[in-house]
Amino acid sequence: MTHRKGRTWAVSAIGAAALAAVTLLSVQGCAPAPDADAVTHASHSVTLAAARTAYQSYLKVSDAAVARGEETSALSAVSSGQWVQTKNQYTALASAGTPVPRYRYGTAAFYVPALAGYPQWFVVAADRTTVTGGKPGATDHTLMLFARDKKSEDWTLGGTALLSRPLPAIARDADGYAIAVPTTDSTLLLRPDVVGATHAAVVDDGPTSPATAVVAAGPQTTGLYAAQAARAAAEQARGLQYQWLLQGASWPQAGLRLADGGALVLYGMYLNTSNEHPNLAEGTPIPMPAAFIPLLDPPTEIGYHAVFANWAYQFAAIDPPADADGAKLDIIAAQSWPSSGNAY
Repeated sequence: MTHRKGRTWAVSAIGAAALAAVTLLSVQGCAPAPDADAVTHASHSVTLAAARTAYQSYLKVSDAAVARGEETSALSAVSSGQWVQTKNQYTALASAGTPVPRYRYGTAAFYVPALAGYPQWFVVAADRTTVTGGKPGATDHTLMLFARDKKSEDWTLGGTALLSRPLPAIARDADGYAIAVPTTDSTLLLRPDVVGATHAAVVDDGPTSPATAVVAAGPQTTGLYAAQAARAAAEQARGLQYQWLLQGASWPQAGLRLADGGALVLYGMYLNTSNEHPNLAEGTPIPMPAAFIPLLDPPTEIGYHAVFANWAYQFAAIDPPADADGAKLDIIAAQSWPSSGNAY
């Protein structure tokens, strides 16, 4: 058992089917609870045409908001983790006197599942080119999760993740619709409702975590652990105590069936960090990471005792079939932005 700041991770034994269950006992939000009011039979309650219309509406509102510098309008088109990232992007760039970048999108692929009731959601994959000062820059391959909780609400972009490799083939039905994967699907290596917790076990505890048996090494797993551990060692050399914790967020989670029987799971997390004098004693000011300074309220906060800097992440992972020989959970997309910072 690993104890970090009051949260307990329970790591089960990995059985013959290699199904590791890393369960978050004291923090809720790694996966949404099922909607008790949803009807039981899936249908094309969201058509491909409706998804295209919602996507185009988002692009129009978002681009117009950036062109006019209207943060309120930009935030009206986003929700969940994307709202946190967009809000703080506007705040940080305004503080630096830097315009918010505009994006140009390539041909979009739509993955619209047959759903029963609400919430409704769909996924879009598209190339996104950053445009600054009218000049195109880097192009990223993105996954975008759109959702709405009820019919009376507008569609919003709930999260974006940048692909680090090609998207695997998504299964479709005879009508061209994607197939939703329930959070309790036990045909997968990991049930989707424990994907976030299992991922977090590796980021928090690194190569010694039993979860590495079912989570692939990579920039967003062992790499994220290595970066945080290196920061902790550097701060320890300065006489400080640095800690980090990847924890669940109550944002929408979605799963799409892959052609090989696995699943693409999209989910959000917070990476919370603290840097403090031992026993929170008062000492020399602790520097706040530059990216978080615009988020301080008031901006004159000084960390004589501690500083806290938290990130909002959106991830996408391949969850292989339970009977896939040697396969592991593989994080293939991510996007992060500072979510909050404070000092005292």
